[in-house]
This record gives sequence, structure tokens and C-alpha cells, in this order.
Amino acid sequence: MIEPVSKNNLEEILPLIRLYQEFYKMTNISEDKNRNFFSQFGESNPSGCQFLFRQNGKVVGFSTVYFFYASTIAEKVGVLNDLYTLPSNRGQGVGRQLIEQAYKYAYSHGAARLQWGTAMDNTKAQNLYDSMGARKYASYLYMYNAS
Repeated sequence: MIEPVSKNNLEEILPLIRLYQEFYKMTNISEDKNRNFFSQFGESNPSGCQFLFRQNGKVVGFSTVYFFYASTIAEKVGVLNDLYTLPSNRGQGVGRQLIEQAYKYAYSHGAARLQWGTAMDNTKAQNLYDSMGARKYASYLYMYNAS
């Protein structure tokens, strides 16, 4: 079952957020920083929303959708910035349902499309995306870090 994340269930996804960050080899992970950051999203926030997937009462996955504007198409775009399923629950349709929910949410909030990225070696996730008919684009991601 998918539900929006709110102050009532945020604590339940914090351990999964940590696992997600560890998967992407982030360092200096802070539960307080995560709590403060992710508490800002919700169904009524125009910046985006976070969703969790509950199976047998246990949270087994989550996704986060943000919005930005793409000048190339002159429209609002939804970004599936985060998608994570516990390893023991992968291959059970959790990720697929979270993507579909993110798409519905983005579209209902005026987005022209939903887009996302993943690590080049995350082939299991890429197989899911390919099976859903998502189009893959080759590009490079560049970053300037503040520190």
C-alpha cells in the first residue's frame, strides 16, 4: 500500500533513507539532517512529495518527487529524485508501483513528464525502467560542491 509521507510516518522511512544513501556511497549521513530535510515534503507542498510503500505493516520502499522547470520544453517536470526498495523486497513490484504513483502525482500537479536517473551499474533498476517503457538518455552529470 502506498501512502504519502507526513510527520506521522516520517520516522518509519528514515532507516530506508539511510540505506539508500549508503547504496549511493554517501558519507557523513545524518539522521537529524535527513529528518529536517525530508520533513519539508508532503502532499500540499508545491515543491514535491514523498511516498512510502507498506507491505504487511512494514515500510519496504519509498520515493520522492520534486518539481523543476525545463527550458528545453518550457514546461514543469517531475523528478523522481529518490526510489528505494529494501533488497529483500526487490522484484515484487514495489518499485514499479512507486514509479507509477510518482507519475500520477507529477502529472496531476501539472508536470509534462517524469524523469529520473540511476547509477550506471544499477542494472537491476535499469531492467525495471526498461520494462516500463521509459526512454533512456545518455548524458553526464556534473556537480560543483559547496565545500
